[in-house]
Amino acid sequence: MFRRRPPLPPFPVGALLVGGAARDWLRGVPPKDFDWAVPDPARAARELAAQVGGSAFPLDEARGYWRVHAPASVQHDFVPLPEDVTDDLLRRDFTVNALALTAGRKVLDPAGGQADLRARRLRMVSEANLREDPLRAWRAVRFEVTLGFRLDAATEAAVRQVAAGRLPLPAPERVRDEVQALLLHAEAARGMARLEDLGLLALTLPELREGRGVMQGGFHHLDVFGHGLEALHQLLARFPDVDLPLRWAALLHDVGKPRTRDTQTRLDRTTFYEHERVGAELARQALTRLRLPAAEVDRVAALVRAHMAHLPLNEREARRFVHRRRELLPDLLRLMLADREAARGPQSTPATRQAYALGLERVLAALEEQPAPPPPLMTGRDVMALLDVPPGPAVGEALRAVAEAQALGEVRSPEEAQAFLLGRREG
Repeated sequence: MFRRRPPLPPFPVGALLVGGAARDWLRGVPPKDFDWAVPDPARAARELAAQVGGSAFPLDEARGYWRVHAPASVQHDFVPLPEDVTDDLLRRDFTVNALALTAGRKVLDPAGGQADLRARRLRMVSEANLREDPLRAWRAVRFEVTLGFRLDAATEAAVRQVAAGRLPLPAPERVRDEVQALLLHAEAARGMARLEDLGLLALTLPELREGRGVMQGGFHHLDVFGHGLEALHQLLARFPDVDLPLRWAALLHDVGKPRTRDTQTRLDRTTFYEHERVGAELARQALTRLRLPAAEVDRVAALVRAHMAHLPLNEREARRFVHRRRELLPDLLRLMLADREAARGPQSTPATRQAYALGLERVLAALEEQPAPPPPLMTGRDVMALLDVPPGPAVGEALRAVAEAQALGEVRSPEEAQAFLLGRREG
């Protein structure tokens, strides 16, 4: 069932390899993060760091927790060997993680995790363990997707109890970390659908759920919720290495549609005017609630707000597009392409998709032609002296106009910029 088991690093003296690393080794998957239970964590960490050329440092000296950063982004964590290994394993979340491996490759398996590995089954060690840390409900979905397993009936029922609000909720940043670990997987869209199926999405991103059943028509064949998941899927199928802000933006790009929906009976159509503006604010609120860093929240909101930008019909418009949205490129184009490819409604035809592709190509060509903004031709002092105006909004407006004219190739020197501003004032 599983691949040939990969080699393991040398075991520290008296050590057990525990948890996910033991699980992955049994599956034939090379572990990248190793959890060791050892008699002397500090000594074991220093010795391993010297062997592999890594760096050792304490995580929690009071409890004896140490970590080693090894080459190739491999991480080793060291904790004190428990007095009762079986009891320690039986306090873990799922049976497939309640495993330990000795240096002689003997497997300690008090919860039946090996049988669950063979059956590709995700089973909680006990309901008490899940109740002790309800975050394990979100972790269950992540493991379903990343391991390709399926929850057993009792575990699924316990997860649904968490979703029903029968247990206290974890801290938002802990939920964020689980959801983002899920978003980093190639099947992230399926994972988000599973969060919804189990009732956990309502506790995580209630704004996203508002799109369920909101049909769009036109270019769209899915409701707003399904379209967001499909856009995420399309993004990751084409650009598997994109960062988390772009993944969030793909998932949330139409989150404003339910609140801007307007059915125009006379015209027999539904509109979502300004949904990108409303969506940007909703995305900001949701991700702030999940404690994402402010810079990442700003990036997601900016991408959501810009995703409806009209693609250029000619080279001049392409240069303007790049000038106005340079800081969002090329991610904005990736988002727009994922959005377009997720839409397969009656108005979507090969001809419209080809026209869209041409617009994207024009922007890419303009971006390649001028990958960085040129040095400015004028300063604020220059503008104030030329136009005889005091500091204020008019100066900023004039500088922006010159910068755009420069990006479009309409002015190329300070003298041409001055003539442009004087002509603009007279006009």
